[in-house]
Amino acid sequence: MDWDFTRLGVYPMEKKGVFGIFAHPLVHASFKHLFANTIPLLFLLWCLFYFYKDLGALIFFFVWILGGIITFIIGKPGWHVGASGLIYGLAFFLFFSGIIRKHVPLIAVSLLVTFLYGGLVWDMLPFFARDSVSWEGHLGGAIAGMVASVLFAGKGPQKPDPFADEEDEEEEENEKKDSDCENENTSPSNIV
Repeated sequence: MDWDFTRLGVYPMEKKGVFGIFAHPLVHASFKHLFANTIPLLFLLWCLFYFYKDLGALIFFFVWILGGIITFIIGKPGWHVGASGLIYGLAFFLFFSGIIRKHVPLIAVSLLVTFLYGGLVWDMLPFFARDSVSWEGHLGGAIAGMVASVLFAGKGPQKPDPFADEEDEEEEENEKKDSDCENENTSPSNIV
């Protein structure tokens, strides 16, 4: 099969590349490229949808589209294809979201992502990336992930309030005391 779908990728600052903003993660240069992106993408998607159940789809498409737009704006001339920008976006979202929320399970995910994908940072800098690698797509995805972590910081899982149980207990005790006082005041022995 000698099919070439790279023309469905992002071509920066050209009308022919606008559709690629939406299609670029679905197109890969080779099966090797596709396989290299599949396992990290599946793992990061699992983390996203496990910890951010209600927001997972919204965050996923936000990172997808914003990463494509940034690549369209800053990319060098040429076709930018592959899901690696999306991988960068999800990795950066999971990392920064855990740090911003200060919630222990999310911080653990942040550390795991750093351990597994910490080396990704080098391929989003033009000095270290190979010529055939779209460092712009990686950087665009990373920026999109960071923006998403800030925009959605107030939604989804949050650090639990350590004193929430104590406040609930105090309210229950106060309500019980109030009801006991009302019962004492309306008992038949107090009525004249």
